[in-house]
Amino acid sequence: MLTYPEALERLLAMATPVAEIRHLPLLAAVGRVLAQSQFSSVAVPPLDNSAMDGYAVRSADIAAPGVCLPVTQRIPAGSVGHALEPGSAARIFTGAPIPPGADAVVMQELCEQRENGVVIRHLPRVGENIRRRGEDMDVGQEILAAGTLLRPQELALAASAGLAELPVLRRLRVAVFSTGDELHEPGQPLPTGGIYNSNQFALISLLETMGCEVRNLGHIPDDLAVTRAALRQAANENDLVITSGGVSVGDEDHVKPAVQAEGELDLWQVAIKPGKPLALGRLRRSGGRQGETAWFVGLPGNPVSAFVTFLVLVRPFLQRLQGRAVGLPQPYRLPAGFAWQRDTPLYEFLRVRRDAAGQLVLFPNQSSAVVTSLVWSEGLAIKPPHARIGPGELVDFLPFAELLA
Repeated sequence: MLTYPEALERLLAMATPVAEIRHLPLLAAVGRVLAQSQFSSVAVPPLDNSAMDGYAVRSADIAAPGVCLPVTQRIPAGSVGHALEPGSAARIFTGAPIPPGADAVVMQELCEQRENGVVIRHLPRVGENIRRRGEDMDVGQEILAAGTLLRPQELALAASAGLAELPVLRRLRVAVFSTGDELHEPGQPLPTGGIYNSNQFALISLLETMGCEVRNLGHIPDDLAVTRAALRQAANENDLVITSGGVSVGDEDHVKPAVQAEGELDLWQVAIKPGKPLALGRLRRSGGRQGETAWFVGLPGNPVSAFVTFLVLVRPFLQRLQGRAVGLPQPYRLPAGFAWQRDTPLYEFLRVRRDAAGQLVLFPNQSSAVVTSLVWSEGLAIKPPHARIGPGELVDFLPFAELLA
């Protein structure tokens, strides 16, 4: 079996990002991936300016607190004052340019306004309460790197640099379907032997959270011809096809032969739990698109296995396809409030949450079919191969809040 690091390395090495670029206005670019690095054409701030409402002064004019200086000008934000004469002060407001000659701003709470001027009750240092030109960004500075996921804060930075639109990679198109005659949609009567199709809802939600353009193909019956037809249609219209279930070698598992007939398949055994089986392949495209292929990923059918395998393996692969910077979040090191003494050659991803003392507590049933464990838990504790966990030992913890970001 592949180790977990080996499987992740192989996935990332295979992925090639989408290439098409769209130019979008800032408000339409949130959640998209930046296609090209961006540079500022302006300095921010464009001039030295005041960080406070107060008085701009020459620090040399204030030998001791209590000096009274005449106020010779008033500079609101958006205005430019004239040179500050020695022995005078300028009333200034937050964001207003510092007048030539001034080298400090005394906040108004440390001043007393009088008819003949302002009393400075503070000994200012040079540069006090002044925001320097270009201290946020300078002309020509790279402000956003290609591959950046554009959040509200990145859009604010682009706007500060005067950028009205950004070049972004088009959204990744992903088709999803589940396989199995036993599957039924929520809201339908559930016959004896049937189960509701939970994987479809989990996978589509995960993909939409990542900003993908998702096609929901529902569930496919256990039929080879129908499965092949679904794969052909999905490959022609999408960059990636994801399925859950049906990739083993049983008589009713038709995904494996269907993918082999429509392209090529590499079935991996990955030394992780929950998880283990992961299918990766390529599907041929037809209709004038000969030579082009779509990616195929087949996930385990058990719902916890599909969910965890998606987060720790498929999600980084998708990030690479999207052109994003890739990698699992840095785990937190937290004390275990449980014992896990099984010596196995697997990376185990245990469903846990933090208690009031900050320790990780374990969901009592770690079966890969128990969906309630995903709702109860806050994230995954990682047990390396051949490791044992004792109470109080520090373990790596990956919170869902960061795995789903």
